[in-house]
Amino acid sequence: MRFCWFNLMPWPDLPDNFREESNSVWVDIPQKYFDPRRANAVYHEYMDQLEFADACGFDGIGVNEHHQNGYGIMPSPNLIAAGLARRTSRAAICVIGNSIALYNPPIRVAEEFAMLDVISGGRLVAGFPVGTPMDTNFCYGQIPALTRDKYLEAHELIMRAWHEDEPFAFDGKYNQLRYVNCWPKPIQRPNPPIYVPGGGSVETWDFCLDNDYNYSYLSFSGYKAGKMLMDGYWNRVAERGKDLSPYRASFAQVICTAESDAQAEELYSEHILYFYNRCLHVDPRFADPPGYRTIKTIKAGALSQLRESRQKAFAELTWKNLVEGGYVIAGGPDTVRERMEDMIKGLRIGMVFGLFQMGDMPDWKVRINTQLFAEKVMPQLRNMWPEYAGDDRWWIHPMEDRVQPEATFAERLRQERP
Repeated sequence: MRFCWFNLMPWPDLPDNFREESNSVWVDIPQKYFDPRRANAVYHEYMDQLEFADACGFDGIGVNEHHQNGYGIMPSPNLIAAGLARRTSRAAICVIGNSIALYNPPIRVAEEFAMLDVISGGRLVAGFPVGTPMDTNFCYGQIPALTRDKYLEAHELIMRAWHEDEPFAFDGKYNQLRYVNCWPKPIQRPNPPIYVPGGGSVETWDFCLDNDYNYSYLSFSGYKAGKMLMDGYWNRVAERGKDLSPYRASFAQVICTAESDAQAEELYSEHILYFYNRCLHVDPRFADPPGYRTIKTIKAGALSQLRESRQKAFAELTWKNLVEGGYVIAGGPDTVRERMEDMIKGLRIGMVFGLFQMGDMPDWKVRINTQLFAEKVMPQLRNMWPEYAGDDRWWIHPMEDRVQPEATFAERLRQERP
């Protein structure tokens, strides 16, 4: 098993009555809630937590891209990843990911991801999400029915830019470039491992299988609700004649670890409820515009059912609902380990994107959660798939002699003082 410490970077200062006085946390969130001076400390705190996760032994540290929202103040995950690449030396830098249909031209993604791979010494995991409708269609103005078509062309351009050794012309429907000559190229050849975040679109399964990419189901509905969709994915894997390696799939899960089940509720419940109540308050009109979901996905029906169950749970919003429903795995180390085992086996996943910082959780609680999981839970879960030991087709291949970051100037001063 592999574990990525994933940070959404939510805004921690939404008021108690946010749902009542604001239409949505995404797209048209009022500017009055954001304070740039406060954000200076928030960004540094979140980046410190990602570096702490690297020091605790997590396999990866993860960031992602969202726009015009309080759910995650990270419109450019590449900026955060660049800082992490300089300040860490071991964990994979998982950018999950860049919404490639938004970039004009998408060669920008090829260049920036290549830079990140080189700076980190070959530690980049590259995520290619189609993008939420809030980001892609409402914030960036893409036509919903054309989003996937633009995505596929962007993917073709990026992969050719990484793979081809001579300049070439690209004449696509949406991108026309006389010269494509990606400098620099990534260290990992022919390309870094590709993870495709999905929220339930059936076409994404086939796209991942066509290209042998990792399918990453990123949802806050939890592992119990996610089983139906993941069963569908694995059925599709079998139908396509692909091997059933668990490393083909990843899943995002909210995790709250404490010394006991009772302490977990005491420490984390208010912050989890903050996240589900405020950070996921999205106007339904932004969440599912006509044309965004394909006919095949609509006919499959799985995504609609998941959304209905999710909205019901969000409306109830109690700690008991969220824990018993599997939305949150919480408790003492033994409880968390047991429920993680159920999730890992039930979903057949080789990678967990763990969400240990949620909503307005203060730094000291985040570090307790992170360290307890790393020391008392994660080692017990490492050998969940012994029959697939050594399967690294979907993992990084860094340079052994990569440059290690030096201590910062302030750290050097502390070390030199008598």
